Amino acid sequence: MSFLGWSFGAFVVLFLVGSAGAGYVLWQVSKDLPDYESLAKYEPPVMTRIHAHDGSLIAEYARERRIFVPINAIPKHVIAAFLSAEDKRFYEHGGLDLQSIGRAVFRLIETQIQGGGRRAEGASTITQQVAKNFLLSSDRTMERKLKEAILAIRIERAYSKDKILELYLNEIYLGIGAYGVAAASLAYFSKELKDLSVEEVAYLAALPKAPNNYHPFRQTQRATDRRNWVIGQMAENKYITDAEATEARAKPLTVNIRPSGAHIFAAEYFAEEVRRSLLSAYGEAKLYAGGLSVRTTLEPRLQRIGRKALTKGLVDFDRSRGWRGAVTKIEVEGDWGVPLGAVDMPSDIAPWRLGVVLSMEKAKAVVGLRPQRKQDGSLTPERHAVELTLAEMKWAKVKGAEPKTISDTLSVGDVIYVAPKDEDDLAGAWSLMQIPEVGGGLIALDPHTGRVLAVVGGFSFSMSQFDRALQARRQPGSAFKPFVYAAAIDNGYKPTSIVLDAPIEIEQGPGLDIWRPENYERDTVAEPLTLRVGVEKSRNQMTVRLAQDLGMPIITEYSRRFGIYDDLMPVLSMSLGAGETTLLRLATAYGMLANGGKAIRPTLIDRIQDRWGKSVWRHDARECVGCSAEAWNGQAEPDVPDDRPQIIDAYTAFQTTSIMEGVIQRGTATSLKALNRPLAGKTGTTNEAKDAWFVGYSPDLVVGVFIGFDSPRPMGRTSTGGRLAVPIFGDFMKEALADQPAIPFRNPPGIKLVRTNLKTGLRASPDDPSAIMEAFKPDEEPDDAYSVIGFSDPYAQSAAGAPPPRSSGAQQQGWQTSPQMPGYGGGPGGMW
Repeated sequence: MSFLGWSFGAFVVLFLVGSAGAGYVLWQVSKDLPDYESLAKYEPPVMTRIHAHDGSLIAEYARERRIFVPINAIPKHVIAAFLSAEDKRFYEHGGLDLQSIGRAVFRLIETQIQGGGRRAEGASTITQQVAKNFLLSSDRTMERKLKEAILAIRIERAYSKDKILELYLNEIYLGIGAYGVAAASLAYFSKELKDLSVEEVAYLAALPKAPNNYHPFRQTQRATDRRNWVIGQMAENKYITDAEATEARAKPLTVNIRPSGAHIFAAEYFAEEVRRSLLSAYGEAKLYAGGLSVRTTLEPRLQRIGRKALTKGLVDFDRSRGWRGAVTKIEVEGDWGVPLGAVDMPSDIAPWRLGVVLSMEKAKAVVGLRPQRKQDGSLTPERHAVELTLAEMKWAKVKGAEPKTISDTLSVGDVIYVAPKDEDDLAGAWSLMQIPEVGGGLIALDPHTGRVLAVVGGFSFSMSQFDRALQARRQPGSAFKPFVYAAAIDNGYKPTSIVLDAPIEIEQGPGLDIWRPENYERDTVAEPLTLRVGVEKSRNQMTVRLAQDLGMPIITEYSRRFGIYDDLMPVLSMSLGAGETTLLRLATAYGMLANGGKAIRPTLIDRIQDRWGKSVWRHDARECVGCSAEAWNGQAEPDVPDDRPQIIDAYTAFQTTSIMEGVIQRGTATSLKALNRPLAGKTGTTNEAKDAWFVGYSPDLVVGVFIGFDSPRPMGRTSTGGRLAVPIFGDFMKEALADQPAIPFRNPPGIKLVRTNLKTGLRASPDDPSAIMEAFKPDEEPDDAYSVIGFSDPYAQSAAGAPPPRSSGAQQQGWQTSPQMPGYGGGPGGMW
């Protein structure tokens, strides 16, 4: 009895001392515990997603690729897989699973006794993992485990099981940069959660333990074994039947890794500009972790058409300059796939392929194709070869000579680019290709809203991220002229006003040479022409005289109104497009002519929503009262106000459009007549043909094209906007408008169409072969006599273009009575 009494007393003392010690340790550990209540306010980093106008995904931006999904939207079989793999008693314990802890302790003692070095078995519940992932570090220390246990108990008391599971399934890292089950579903299988099969959800549930240990390519067998174990646990816990488990285990581990970068073909330049805009507006943290949902203006169909049209134009021009040689040369003896696979090539030029010449005959060569890359980045083992015939490489001239045999251009071991002649027929003919040196851009936008529908910033985003459509500042040349003429028409001139097209000399100031602008066709005859013909034929000398008479300060103001330039220098050379601007700015300005003279703001983004779906920005900021009516009760349609400022008279805009229709019918872009639909536009070519442009439009679509070397240099005397840019525009419009009716340009109420002579601008007789229907404002009529601007030039002009004293109205300085000139009528004494 004494012994028992002593033992009991000792036990009580030890228990009290142990309890006090344990209490002290827990008190010490609990002092600096993080605030678990912060979980209620936690907003996990969520990736920003960029969508096209039709809702298809363009790109995703995140440091942690995560899509937050509420627990009620996560399919039951996904939850079942993770509970089976990680914590099958989750809905039974209070934060700590004592059974699992006891089993883990027993295994640890057993391991120590046996002297093994195996890592201790884990016993963490999902709640403990939430505590660790959200509030603690990953240190493997006893202090951290104690903190984790305390926090798990507190979390269980504060939050529901579903809330804890929601946090876990959206936070857990599952490899290849994917956080949370929704992002992992897309990353591994390119599927939404609801579309995953049993074996697929089982694989995802196998990953939290150690994603790198179960990599689908590097650790395929281990990953399959772990997946099958999870399937077995799901069957054991009655989430699936034994038959379903057997069927799922029999399937191989198959993943479909989602590619990074733009998810819509050729949309890389568009996506990058959107990314830059978001970064500037919201900052880095919001862009990469804020979960923004961005609905852009991109039309995927037009984007694909634009990429195809621009690529063809660049390749056609590059081919006209001959063959520059093979990419490199390798040995083809033995395994030629290895050295060929090591040659760098752009990743976004499909269907082009890199190949090596294996053998040659006189009229054909066998080209071995570079193996395609698999989803894990490795090369496929199979190799393919295609035949390249002499007919498909006739363009590859060397020193101006067309090849007569294959050996004139190629040799065995040459690494070259080839592409199927028909993208849809890989078994057909293949052509020799060459990455073009010349650059260019294409942009398409809606003239009524400014919504940018397509952007092609160059041949390959992989090769150069510089965007020639949005970033490049180049001289537009004659593509600027319509705005000079629009300014004139808006200030009293008519489309039939006559300007002398003849050599002109401009004094530029003391010590400077005389400036003598020339027409592109240097052998043109001096003659008076109407404003219309001046645009159609793109006359430089005539444009300078008009700008001189109108005054450069007015042209500077109109260039600012249209957004082409912020502050154009008021010198006469600028009237010929010598100032630098971007393709986006110029195309937007053309859009204002197309829509009747209303200002538009170009945008690549329609709407931005935060992670909760609330719109935080809209391009169209107008309020629509009554647009959300619950039912139709005969009420009037909502009236959404048009808040676009009128920057130019609607009649002027239509007259300018009518003139630019003549560019296509009779001027520098006549090849577009074959499209047989209403189109307007203007070519542009700078000095020495360093830049070639065409910007044109239908009533509801504006398209701008620019071609030029990134470091400006001459492209050749014949490399004009009409020869280089117009065909690209034509290819784009032919396909883009193929399923649309030919809609005429909308004329404003009151506009008058009068039959006039194209050359003289006077009323035309019924049998006049040179008659056209000219547009006049309601208060205008064709002139009855001539008033020729610049016919006599008695005033000394400076480069600033300050106008001399001028007569009122449209009757400008420089007119005089003169005998009749052949072909211009008016009779003796008529005004010229």
